Parts: sequence; structure tokens; C-alpha cells
Amino acid sequence: MISTEKFIQDCLLVRSQSPLVHNITNYVAMNYAANALLAVGASPLMSFYEKEMDEIVSIASALTINIGCLDDNEIAGMMAAAKAAGKYGKPWVLDPVGAGASKARTQISQDLIALKPTIIRGNASEIACLAGAIVEKSRGVDSSMASDDVVEAAKALAKASGSIVSMSGATDYITDGERVESLKNGDPIMSRVTVMGCSATAVTGAFAAVDSDPFDAALNAMAMWGVEGEKAAKLCGGATGTFAVKFMDMLSTYDPKEDALLIRQ
Repeated sequence: MISTEKFIQDCLLVRSQSPLVHNITNYVAMNYAANALLAVGASPLMSFYEKEMDEIVSIASALTINIGCLDDNEIAGMMAAAKAAGKYGKPWVLDPVGAGASKARTQISQDLIALKPTIIRGNASEIACLAGAIVEKSRGVDSSMASDDVVEAAKALAKASGSIVSMSGATDYITDGERVESLKNGDPIMSRVTVMGCSATAVTGAFAAVDSDPFDAALNAMAMWGVEGEKAAKLCGGATGTFAVKFMDMLSTYDPKEDALLIRQ
């Protein structure tokens, strides 16, 4: 079960420490993800230029890598950043966007996993693909599978990679290969608004920066994300554009002590 005391502590540490989170993310997500980090109290940095990766990662509190919009320059930056994270002992989060949608995406995800991410955060199809399961169909970056059906695959990926796996869906699952925790917050409208998963990855990086236990960092980040999503959904009247704005408002004004009482597992 989630520790409400640890949840509150992590939320407050993100605000008080304002960790610098270096994000290599896709062009669609950059603005929203940066604003999400600012909203929760962290400090965003967006860059994928290979020649500055070592220097940037050395001063960052955490790194997140999202493979959403691939090109050769960005791939080179991703690899350099992940190697630098290992060199400097910085926590880093991999979001293998669309793994399984193409051979190239799957291979790049596997190459990055070989560089030992602290946390792998993705949807059910991406996690199943990287665990070696057969994904019957792909919908690009959207999941074609339910998270409830992929828990064993998530555990297998965690064991094989040594990473914490944070899998999003109607129910979110976090596992280290042995322990499994579930989170049942959130709202279906979140799947109809672009970059929600990408931004969750960025915020997971902020939590990983302030909590030395990556399991707790992943769990607490996704708990906060789901609770704020539920709150925003109640205010938007089913309108996706309004939801995107209300969600950002909830991130910037949330009360960890009150929200801890809303977590459902």
C-alpha cells in the first residue's frame, strides 16, 4: 500500500527543492510537459543536442527520455544523455513511446533499456512489447491492450531490466519485478488529451530526483497525476480543451495532504 506520509513528503520535496529535470521529449509534448513540471514546483530543461548532453546531465537532478518524435540527431542525444546519467549516477526515466509500432522504435527502446534506466514508464502495449509479449495490433502511440492484462509482462520487464516499471492505464501498475502496487485514480478523458503520458513521465523524473527509492518515486508521481486528473475531469464538463487547462490548474494548486486522502488502490 502507498504510504500517505511518503506521498506528502515527496510532493513537498519537489516544491521545496525545485529539482532541475532535463527532458529529451517529443515536439508535441515539450510545452505541456515543461509547464507541468513548473506547475508541480520543478524546473524544466529541454535539450537533445548531443555535444552538450554530458555537461547538461551533470548539473541536472534527473533525466527523462521520451522517444516520441525520432530523428538521428535526437537519437544520438538520447544515447549520450543516458550514458551521462549512468556516469554521474543521475536517476533517469525512459518513456518508450510507440514501442511495437515499428521495428526502429522497438530497437531504440531496447538499446536505451540496455543503458539501465531507473524507471521505465509506458502504456500496456509498450510494456508488453518490451517484455517480449506478442502485441496483436498497434495503434501507434496509443495502447491496444489493457494494463490489467499485462501485469505479469511488466514484472518480467522489471526483472530483466533492473528498472522500476510504471505502467499507465485505467489502472496504473508499478512494479520492481516482485512487488506490485496499483492505482485506480484518473479519468477516461485523460486518454483523449495529447501528451498526458509524456508529461507524466516528466513529472515522474521530478519525483525520482527527490526520492532515492525509485519505486516510491514512481508510485507517488502517478498517484498525484491520477488524483489531479480526476479533479480536473469534474470541472471540465467533458470538454478536452477545458480539461487540459483545468488539469494544469490542479497541478499548480494541489494540496498533498488533502490529495493523499483521495488516492485509491
